Amino acid sequence: MRGIVTWNSEFAGTELLDGLTLIASRAAAAILAVPSPELNQREKPDKSPVTAADEASEAVIVEGLAKFRPGIPVVSEEATGRHAPKDVGQRFFVVDPLDGTREFLAGRDEFTVNIAFVDNSVPVAGVIVAPARGLIWRAYVGRGAERLALPPGAGLDAARDRTAIRTRIRPAHGPRVLVSRSHLDAATTAYVDRLPLPERIACGSAVKFCLLAEGAADLYPRLAPTSEWDVAAGHALLTAAGGDVVKPDGTAIRYGRSDFRIPAFIAYGDALSALPR
Repeated sequence: MRGIVTWNSEFAGTELLDGLTLIASRAAAAILAVPSPELNQREKPDKSPVTAADEASEAVIVEGLAKFRPGIPVVSEEATGRHAPKDVGQRFFVVDPLDGTREFLAGRDEFTVNIAFVDNSVPVAGVIVAPARGLIWRAYVGRGAERLALPPGAGLDAARDRTAIRTRIRPAHGPRVLVSRSHLDAATTAYVDRLPLPERIACGSAVKFCLLAEGAADLYPRLAPTSEWDVAAGHALLTAAGGDVVKPDGTAIRYGRSDFRIPAFIAYGDALSALPR
């Protein structure tokens, strides 16, 4: 039986994780500080929406990372859309300043701020903040994962309800399967249909990785293309909590591709949950 991994402040990487958490918390506050009339919504070339809140969050994160870890490249969704980095190497930050912009515009609470640190092309640290929920999920691979309550903009001294989290073992009956609320595609639907008695749960943003990591669901397949900033922080969180994110053929996903795209992935808490019947 898998045991709970307790959070230990002496673990290596805590300084990094605390720094990323503070930056993400400030970015969450920046999102909530943008008045609705000033959202300045527009459409990017890929037809996805972007708002003043996305840009406010990104500005806080990029400035914060430059001060916190100067010299380490930052791959951020909006900045990369304007001017993609040519070579980030194997150690870099991956940022989605507002994941789930459609959910944000619809007034749902599922949007997130995602920051990951990639080392040797693998996400090793991840922070996901749900600003409207006042919740943070964070992890350092090999050192466990936790969820905590923190008001947007606050420092870690204001954290409460800190809880170590862990994925759950596959249930005896049908798996709880998370599917995208805004981006569900035919290939993913067909994959889920082949699972034994799946319970489908529609959800937006990287919150899906958080639900897997804390044992509230079993599987999150996405068989359509997405970007590294949509996945990296959730990948680190889920790995630290006992699960994984892999290609549909079961092989590892490497980060830092020239186009920063991930063609497809399957995220799971227990590998048996990903098996079709």
